Amino acid sequence: MNPQTTASSVTPASAQYLTFWLGEEVLGMDIRTVREIIQCGPMATVPLMPKFLRGVINLRGAVLPVIDLNARFGRPVTRIGKKSCIVIFDAVRSGERAELGLLVDAVSEVLKISAEHIEPPPDFGTTVRRDFICGIAKLGPRFVFLLDPDRALDVQEMASLCEAAQEVGVAAPAW
Repeated sequence: MNPQTTASSVTPASAQYLTFWLGEEVLGMDIRTVREIIQCGPMATVPLMPKFLRGVINLRGAVLPVIDLNARFGRPVTRIGKKSCIVIFDAVRSGERAELGLLVDAVSEVLKISAEHIEPPPDFGTTVRRDFICGIAKLGPRFVFLLDPDRALDVQEMASLCEAAQEVGVAAPAW
């Protein structure tokens, strides 16, 4: 390995991705970051939070924030249906591991995708911010948008957005 190359920038020959649906698109995330998948159940809403923070759940005694991935991408909030799931995954905040929930329309499958089937994110044509995607897998006639969770679900950025929402909510007059 080149001394200037970091382990995180090396693309493995193949990797496994958990794939899931958001509307009509299939997205994937590295299975190594996924802890578990649970059925969508009741969530407690948190006042003065941005739309993408759907609420919190009690997961075996721990309070876990749930991120609505549709809302995080600037789309309307997810309409919860029979197939809606919460993907519990590991995120990093200030160098420490934190678990978050990710609300998705439906979980699809785990796919082993080789590096030769992954293209860099396009400059245009997706409904997801380009910096949120680490690549696009071409699997026959379909595409899978591979999320970069460190950017798309950056805990520091989301915390800043939550703080800004609280400040706006506090400053807004009560009519």
